Amino acid sequence: MRAGEDTRTTRSQVRRAAAASAIGTTIEWYDFFLYNTASALIFPALFFPASSEYAGIMQSFGTYAVGFVARPIGAAIFGYWGDRLGRKTTLIITLLLMGIASGIIGVLPGAGTIGLWAPLLLVLLRVVQGIAVGGEWSGSVLLTMEWGAQGKRGFFGSFAQVGVPIGLVVGTGGMTLVSSVMDPESFASWGWRLPFLFSLVLVAIGLVIRLSILETPMFARVIAEKRTARKPVTEAIRKHPKEILLSAGLRFSEQLPFYLFSSFVLTYLEDQGFSKSFALTALMVAAAFELITIPLFSAFSDRFGRKRIYAIGAVGIIVIAAPYFAVLDNAGPVAVFAMVIISFIPHALHYGPQAALISESFPTRLRYGGAGLGYQLASVFAGGPAPLLATFLLHETMTPYAISGLMVFTAIVTLICLWLLPDRSRADIDDESLYRKAIR
Repeated sequence: MRAGEDTRTTRSQVRRAAAASAIGTTIEWYDFFLYNTASALIFPALFFPASSEYAGIMQSFGTYAVGFVARPIGAAIFGYWGDRLGRKTTLIITLLLMGIASGIIGVLPGAGTIGLWAPLLLVLLRVVQGIAVGGEWSGSVLLTMEWGAQGKRGFFGSFAQVGVPIGLVVGTGGMTLVSSVMDPESFASWGWRLPFLFSLVLVAIGLVIRLSILETPMFARVIAEKRTARKPVTEAIRKHPKEILLSAGLRFSEQLPFYLFSSFVLTYLEDQGFSKSFALTALMVAAAFELITIPLFSAFSDRFGRKRIYAIGAVGIIVIAAPYFAVLDNAGPVAVFAMVIISFIPHALHYGPQAALISESFPTRLRYGGAGLGYQLASVFAGGPAPLLATFLLHETMTPYAISGLMVFTAIVTLICLWLLPDRSRADIDDESLYRKAIR
């Protein structure tokens, strides 16, 4: 009877962990992608009205990039607490931080009202968002990976990953809905604020769910056996620098192209004569498609190995890099719409196995900080600068194929790092001796 009760309790906690992981990351990424959309469509005129159109877009994408720079800082801060106090407590704090920052953005006056303070406060709030997201990812992934069946770590890790497309669907869907029912002037002045304020409601829901879960069994054993590291982030950097750097490098062809496909594309399509609602709708459908492909490719990684599926995604970026802009420049609405959707397939091939691939590279006692640092470090060099680099290259070279070359470069970096990183798809990641052997 006791064994049966334990089994039912475990199954219940696995379901709760999966729900808490997916819903929590959905809320965090909903807020993050709201900012992405607003930085492309609203913020240049609202917070940088004195600049030229090109300068305004660059300044807006600059505040966008600041959030990415802050993400490794969040990974270090919350990695310390996540590997000291546990996954659950840390994730509650990150959720609160993101929700509060987004709510304040929703009521922040523009430069026409408070002058220079408007962009300065916007940057500060973006930093807070970045710190929150930096601490969120690894905790959400570990919540499901360390509770679920170990032969299905790739699949269970995908529950945190689907928060990205759900957040993108809900975030861009909210902006699309508000912009479609309001006249352009009302939307630009106050309508865009409504989706930001709605995040406070979502945070309340997320908190209720996260408060109902228990600590993961793997980390609970670390606590019970008094094996927690005194300075986990420092120890992760000292003992696993190779894994941290390779984890960052293998994200290049996932992250940089994705933020071109999901943020830069909004301004690019508008320049090509397409409406804001067309671009947002195409993006929303593409993200919805990932609700199927991310769990599917994650499950494939359990069967065929993480590195194999991941490599297919990197090669996919090379294949799509030039045709992507050829279609956006020359094709009609149907083909453009289809290309926006197709561009998300290589991302799903990366993003599905990625959670397990990176997290499996670190022992349980250092996994929150180590995986978080590896994952978020790429944000400084790949995700954050992506729209800035694309805008700059397009302005300087007058051809989008310079951006295609940048995407091919990221894929080459990823394939090299992927080759050097061990594949632990079928290893026992609860066995710390596995990682001591790797150090030698």
